[in-house]
Amino acid sequence: MSNVFEFVAESRAKSGTGAARAVRRAGKVPAVIYGGHAEPRMLALSHNEVVKHLEHEAVYSHVLDVSIDGKKEKVILKGVQRNPAKFQILHLDFLRVSMSEAIKVHVPLHFTNESTSVGGKKGGIAAHSMVDVEVTCLPSALPEFIEVDLAKVDIGDTLHLTDLVLPKGVEIVLLHQGSEHNLPVVSMMASKASKEDAADDASKVGE
Repeated sequence: MSNVFEFVAESRAKSGTGAARAVRRAGKVPAVIYGGHAEPRMLALSHNEVVKHLEHEAVYSHVLDVSIDGKKEKVILKGVQRNPAKFQILHLDFLRVSMSEAIKVHVPLHFTNESTSVGGKKGGIAAHSMVDVEVTCLPSALPEFIEVDLAKVDIGDTLHLTDLVLPKGVEIVLLHQGSEHNLPVVSMMASKASKEDAADDASKVGE
């Protein structure tokens, strides 16, 4: 099995819409690699291999290797352009990274213990305000995902960005902008069934 964290690419000399179309007709994906104190380079990658790689969630929040004509560079995937009408990847953007310089990356949130949480046992439903969060850290500290444990969340409770438990060396970009950016991440809402149960309980008390 190929390494899902390594993209094999070849250099291409021509840029522009016409050149990109020619790359796609050949069954490949046009791409660009930029940043890292070096000139941008135009690339072409196998479409089938790209599709296989992008099936893995971790690829979007992981330091990757791009092998260009046999030489590897460390990158993160900064952009994926897709054809909404076809199962086709149109373009990729790779950003070079230095292992000694902080990067900003969107990392997915994994919500756990929803059904067994305090609120979940009462019929509550978790309403997710975010599915990922932008973090800054050194490449070596980049987490594959951030776990959001809902075990102690009751109906009416809301977890905010400051409630997230982050790995060492990882910070949330929005929180650098002030306390007013401490946005909600997930709230436990009462479902219709749980509201009806609460109403029934209240009516029984009054009897």
